[in-house]
Amino acid sequence: MINIQRSPDFQPTDRLRLNTLIWLRWLAIVGQSITVLVVAYGLKFPLPVSFCFTLIACSAWMNLFLAFRYPAAHRLAPPAAFGILVFDSLQLAGLLYLTGGLTNPFALLLTVPVVISATSLPLRLTALLGALVVAAATLLVFFHEPLPWYETITLVMPVPYVAGVWVAVLCSIAFTGIYAFRVAKEARQLANALAATELVLQREQHLSALDGLAAAAAHELGTPLATITLVVREMEKTLGKNPKYREDVSLLRTQSERCREILKRLTNLSSEGEPLLAQLSLSSLVEEVVTPHRDFGIRIELQPGECIGPEPVSRRNPGVLYGLGNLVENAVDFARSSITVRWGWNDQHVTLSITDDGRGFPPEIIDRIGEPYMSTRQGTERGGGGLGLGLFIAKTLIERSGANIEFQNSGGPGEGAVVRIDWPREVFVNAKVMYPAGLDAAE
Repeated sequence: MINIQRSPDFQPTDRLRLNTLIWLRWLAIVGQSITVLVVAYGLKFPLPVSFCFTLIACSAWMNLFLAFRYPAAHRLAPPAAFGILVFDSLQLAGLLYLTGGLTNPFALLLTVPVVISATSLPLRLTALLGALVVAAATLLVFFHEPLPWYETITLVMPVPYVAGVWVAVLCSIAFTGIYAFRVAKEARQLANALAATELVLQREQHLSALDGLAAAAAHELGTPLATITLVVREMEKTLGKNPKYREDVSLLRTQSERCREILKRLTNLSSEGEPLLAQLSLSSLVEEVVTPHRDFGIRIELQPGECIGPEPVSRRNPGVLYGLGNLVENAVDFARSSITVRWGWNDQHVTLSITDDGRGFPPEIIDRIGEPYMSTRQGTERGGGGLGLGLFIAKTLIERSGANIEFQNSGGPGEGAVVRIDWPREVFVNAKVMYPAGLDAAE
């Protein structure tokens, strides 16, 4: 089994694409321009149009510079993305300063750069940007130009209203920032864990394909080897009893015959063993999964359960073999002295359970078992710990085979954790072999 101690390093793919920021900024530029024009010339409110468009032009020039300086697919390093988001925050704060500060109904847009940062930048930079935006919002409470309004009416916003807007901006930054950060973090963890799952499945599939590769190699090598044998025989006839070359030619003949025997055995192994190895009964599946873990000082008991009807036979599935093996390995790691594997079947279901006599799963996380990088049990005598990626991979592979998997704690004396797996019998018998993305059966 593969022991994964840390998450895969896919950080470059987590970086924010420059093209994304450019398009978002163009959208903001169009919206800001339309708003200024409507307020100044549609509603005819007094507004410093030239200063507003100067700030909008700064955003446009920034977009043009970035678009011509870097390719569209360029991914920004966190400090560079942070600097661009700081510029956007200050530009928006400048527009709000010219148009009423926090009394402007568009003041809530101050939260947008923080949300973008929370989805793609480290927590430290997001917190720093959030603090900068809160500081800007606080200054806008006290320092700003009057809100554009009818010239004959003086509009004065009450202090409680402005304070309420400030609190709303602060709460929006905190709530949306934390929420976006958590969602983005979980999405990245899930993507990385699924990528690791595909790599594991691809490795298992390649191992299962070795027999077919051996048969293909035997077939491809047969023709040139036959030619070599024929040439050696002709050389042997031509040279006759010549002592200078007799030993060498004889050696070539015997070694070529030996190669033919080896290729013949490989071909026979594939043709005779492939149908047998491609099918696996439930009992054979259990035995194959358990066998590699018998020599670790933990007693493994096999207990057949209710068996109604003929024993189900399924195609050999590398994903299921790896997933079940990982569950058995996990049970061995946390067991005190023994684990028990039970299985059974009837007309409707095929079931399998793995029980250990360890401490069981902590109650506070039992509902979250199987999430990527969620450690399940720690502090055992046999070590354990890890990041939970192994259980995630096992759960994903087994569920992809059509099974339902449950993690529980046993109420029985001397028994700890229980993993129950249930396949619909028809799904188990007719299960298709899982191939990783981009790999078809012909490969």
